[in-house]
Amino acid sequence: MKVFLTSLLLVSLLLCSSFFQCSVAYSKSEAPQAQVPLPPVAPGPGLEGFCDAKCEGRCVEAGYKERCKNYCMICCRACKCVPSGTYGNKSECPCYRDKLNSKGNPKCP
Repeated sequence: MKVFLTSLLLVSLLLCSSFFQCSVAYSKSEAPQAQVPLPPVAPGPGLEGFCDAKCEGRCVEAGYKERCKNYCMICCRACKCVPSGTYGNKSECPCYRDKLNSKGNPKCP
């Protein structure tokens, strides 16, 4: 009987520790990453050039390039930033990440 209780205790400790490790790993992956501040871009012709170049790069692999670029330009003008890469990396620009359309889906590509 003592062997059974001891083995049951060891198994439960192992299970608890594995759940704890999973929860710690999940919380670390969700932790905010260090953000590099972007240089301020004043509204006007400089902003248009900035947004045009950034959105062109962001939408280069999109299936509907014109739609992607139109929405990207709207978001860029409002947020004055565009995340790097063609997909993801939205944590670099919280305003861009948090914009939603009327259906509650992300607005910015």
